[in-house]
Amino acid sequence: MKKCLLFLSVVVLVIGLSSGKTFAQNTSSSYRTGLGLGVDFGDGATMVGISGKHFFTDHNVGEANLMFFNGGAGINVLYEYHSDITGAAGLKWYAGLGPELLFGKHYTDFDIRPLIGLDYKIRAAPFALSFDWRPLFSLTHGTDFLAARFGLGIRYAF
Repeated sequence: MKKCLLFLSVVVLVIGLSSGKTFAQNTSSSYRTGLGLGVDFGDGATMVGISGKHFFTDHNVGEANLMFFNGGAGINVLYEYHSDITGAAGLKWYAGLGPELLFGKHYTDFDIRPLIGLDYKIRAAPFALSFDWRPLFSLTHGTDFLAARFGLGIRYAF
């Protein structure tokens, strides 16, 4: 876990230094790409790892997460529709859907992850925060549904 966080910190630092942008250029209320830490928690195992989000347009966004948990790893790719919240600079709501693969010691699960949440770009800093509800529909080893699953993202925005 410590190695994952150290690796993530180095990646964010390298990207920040090599982006060619100064801090002053990254203080707007929106951003194009964010890379950082993702946490998926709730019923079941807590997963922590690398999270990336990219705005293809103002509304069409892709998010990918490589997460690790006790005894396994998971990867998901999500499509999200984002829209501004009137009167709240830097705050957007979003809804989306995407597939997920979970790899354990003796299994591989295929899941579908719908989500709805909030994304906030901090105006005075190059960071974005997100929080969402992301229930899990497992389609392997007998179907399963976990409603109490949530995601938290802390990303360097550039």
